[in-house]
Amino acid sequence: MIDLELVKKHLRVELDETDQDDLIQSYTDAAINAFEAWTNRTLVATDAELDGAAENAMVITKGIEQGALLLIGHWFNNRESSLIGATVSELPLATKALWQPHRWVNV
Repeated sequence: MIDLELVKKHLRVELDETDQDDLIQSYTDAAINAFEAWTNRTLVATDAELDGAAENAMVITKGIEQGALLLIGHWFNNRESSLIGATVSELPLATKALWQPHRWVNV
């Protein structure tokens, strides 16, 4: 859903360096899962995929993608579950700001 080449550019990883591709793809998949869990949404890549999809489905937007890239970058640079001397937060603030408008509340 988010192109590996774009993620590697965001992380400033050389495109021809492939030794971390599996790790980067894992972070990318986890970021999409985090978006879906946090917003109660189901992401699809194209409008065509919305037909017959769940009621809460939506097409990935540039803002969602950017929030995911920021989260992937955070995980890539901070590979431990906590950082000494840093404030721990649920999601990085910029990611939360980009994803907040998409939260689904089924009334």
